[in-house]
Amino acid sequence: MQSKKFKTEVGGRELSVEIGKFAQQTNASAVVRYGDTVVLTTAVMSDKPRSTVNYLPLTIEYEERLYAAGKIKGSRFIKREGRASDNAILSGRIIDRTIRPLFNSRIRNDIQIVATVLSYDRENDPVFVGLVGASIALAISNIPWNGPVGGVFIGRIDDKWIINPKNGEIDKSVLNFMVAGTKDRVNMIEGGAAQVDEALAIEAIEEAKKEIKKLVEFQEEIIKDFSPKKNNIELFNFNAELVKDVSGFVDDKLENAIYVHKKQERISGLDKLEEELEKFITEKYANDEKIVEEAKNILEEKINAVVHKNILGKEKRPDGRKLDELREINCEIGLLPRTHGSGLFTRGETQALSVVTLGPPGDEQIYDEMELEGTKRFMHHYNFPPFSVGETGPMRGPGRREIGHGALAEKALFPLIPSKEEFPYTIRIVSEILSSNGSSSMASVCGSILALMDAGVPIKEKAAGISMGLMSGDGKYKILTDIQGPEDHYGDMDLKIAGTRKGIAVMQMDVKVEGLEVKILKDAFAQAKKAREEILDKMEAVIKTPRPDLSPYAPRVYTLHIKPDQIGSVIGPGGKMINKIIDETGATIDIDDDGTVFVASEKAEGAEKAIAWIKSLTRELKTGEIFQGKVVKITDFGAFIELLPGQDGLLHISELAPHGKKIKSVEDLIHRGDIITVRIKNIDESGKISLALFKKGMQM
Repeated sequence: MQSKKFKTEVGGRELSVEIGKFAQQTNASAVVRYGDTVVLTTAVMSDKPRSTVNYLPLTIEYEERLYAAGKIKGSRFIKREGRASDNAILSGRIIDRTIRPLFNSRIRNDIQIVATVLSYDRENDPVFVGLVGASIALAISNIPWNGPVGGVFIGRIDDKWIINPKNGEIDKSVLNFMVAGTKDRVNMIEGGAAQVDEALAIEAIEEAKKEIKKLVEFQEEIIKDFSPKKNNIELFNFNAELVKDVSGFVDDKLENAIYVHKKQERISGLDKLEEELEKFITEKYANDEKIVEEAKNILEEKINAVVHKNILGKEKRPDGRKLDELREINCEIGLLPRTHGSGLFTRGETQALSVVTLGPPGDEQIYDEMELEGTKRFMHHYNFPPFSVGETGPMRGPGRREIGHGALAEKALFPLIPSKEEFPYTIRIVSEILSSNGSSSMASVCGSILALMDAGVPIKEKAAGISMGLMSGDGKYKILTDIQGPEDHYGDMDLKIAGTRKGIAVMQMDVKVEGLEVKILKDAFAQAKKAREEILDKMEAVIKTPRPDLSPYAPRVYTLHIKPDQIGSVIGPGGKMINKIIDETGATIDIDDDGTVFVASEKAEGAEKAIAWIKSLTRELKTGEIFQGKVVKITDFGAFIELLPGQDGLLHISELAPHGKKIKSVEDLIHRGDIITVRIKNIDESGKISLALFKKGMQM
């Protein structure tokens, strides 16, 4: 294919697309450049459908290459990129959640989208570039897809909207949302905010939509140029006779099985119905495993239809709640005796146990990735063991779900964490999901706030999170508060919003339809705010403000300041001095480049000793001061006297001799280890100290 290039402008910067030069054995590919950030995105579909799956086999991979940022992996032993970073996983999820709803769910051909970051300019986020590339590659390919889509980041600085704020601008912005969708509808939102009100959040989405429309129109021109012909692939269809048989068997049984308040009872009822259906189908179709599996999928479709119909027509939810009603909420704190803080948040059958650990600044996480480098003093980690849903399964490291949910809660909590100057601790929270029936990520936000207050962390505000759902059809829609299992599984939207009484801190939206109108989001935001405030009332009934004292098992961190040019005195040659202080006091010491010193110890006595030592090392001596010093070194020309740890002065031999007399050797009068009283005679420009005897007598 001959290479073709296209250009447009987004956020005041050129966006260029090149097609046909790279990856020519794919169904389609596109190289998109924005600033000096370049991403190659490819789309490939298998020739034949898979007969062994009952879902759309779509995978999205986001590949970071360290060479893109001019880096070589820091490990001395491993230089090759390995497992995807958390940031790469989160970026891939954004692309996935945007393009997936526009595929026909009955496709059974394997489809893989790979976005590879080839160049990164440290200003322009590659996920925006990768999303545009994925949309273009799919749109010009022969893969059936209902795009194109567009997506942009939007920020607000000094009351002005900024499209795709550069990395250096994000910290100045009151919000940073990634909004994506089709020309007319929104189908994905991801981002954090500084407690902005719902009206401003909606305005941000409206502004982003204007840019999305331009992006889609730009892609439509590219599509016209290629005039792609989509493959007429075989779509999965249910056997009509089987649909009739399944319907006849289950239609009068579904209501009783679905509309049960408790999750396990509902699951048991549906399992029993499925077993009865399997027996019925097996007898009729001669034990055909493929037919039995298809019958189970038809049952799923029937459940979906019933849940939609009853909520849209009767506002009837599976557990009998009103559309805007929360499940029962229980909050507890201080459950674990030796941890630094703990909180248990239970909403219905979803339960999150969050645990806080406090550490000194030296416990900060160091990260060195393609896009990110530096340290991190606040972390939230999320665990979702199989027992939380009453199942068995392998206990491996965190998967994409755990990383995504943990990062979402962390994004909600981070703006509420006190600064290092206010609270000089590294803070780690782990949320253990002990039971799950919808919205466990938002439960972990609530549990974490309880745990932080239990730990005595002076958070700026209290936050809570809620997950909102949607049922739509026949031109109607209903918003659901606090969705659980079947409403999440069969619903059309999952909107997670966390925030304080002042406003939104984070939001994330996925849909299973092609997109939503903004008026639906307005209704969902208003309903979510009401729920959020109700949850905060429940939490405040247990603990209103952070505890005044830290756990007795938490380290105590003390802060002092020295001049930057005194850092060397504290560290000593090759770290000799600082290691000596640590060894003798048991304290942990961290020093910032600006001279801020953090001393941490579980015992106050050790910290006090270390602080006194550091102060003595960095104390500025003055002419005329008197000290009782220890003789630490004897030379031919005098003796060196230790005035303070690490600070010596020279007592010249002439100062030792009786008036008008000479002595042959310094050791005729003093010896190493002696304690003598001296006065600072002079301090020269280089810091060298000259001493004189304060009096003739000596203390031996």
